[in-house]
Amino acid sequence: MLVNWHDMFVLALPMVGEKILRPILVYMFLIVGLRLAGKRELAQLNPFDLIVLMTLSNTVQNAIIGDDNTLTGGLLGAATLLLINYMFVRFIHRHRRIEALMEGKRDFLIRDGRILKDHLNRELMTRAELLAAAHRQGIDSLAEIQTAVLEPTGTITFAAKKPSADDMRHNEVLDMLEKLREELALLRSAKGPAAGA
Repeated sequence: MLVNWHDMFVLALPMVGEKILRPILVYMFLIVGLRLAGKRELAQLNPFDLIVLMTLSNTVQNAIIGDDNTLTGGLLGAATLLLINYMFVRFIHRHRRIEALMEGKRDFLIRDGRILKDHLNRELMTRAELLAAAHRQGIDSLAEIQTAVLEPTGTITFAAKKPSADDMRHNEVLDMLEKLREELALLRSAKGPAAGA
């Protein structure tokens, strides 16, 4: 029984340094790799992106903990990842230029109601993926969109087209005509039985 507890928790001293260094190196590699892969990897996933992200976590697992199967080694690796992430995010937050470099810039996918195909191509997005993202936000058609912006976080922000003053007046007139038609139909139906009696 003592051997099992020993195998589960005890690490050799040189391994402690390794358990701290490995997650730091893997974390830095993933930060750079995901930045180079583009913003779409972060939020707008197609099936291929999802497969890559799922297998990526499994691929780097052994790089983080090595051959060690102890609970202590796993907890030390996880704690190191959490700590390095905390420190990295705080550092980036204090240095706006580095944050801009790491996160990238916003990119318009639709501007003034016009789809920017070259921007879609640069972000490796299809029109169908853009439409699917619009559907998730309750927008039925790309024709309803004034602007679509791919944010540095990978989310797409949509702004619907606002009707012009002429369109609003036109819709008001159509609404009034519809009300008048309904009132006229009511008057005719009320008059019809009275005339027959």
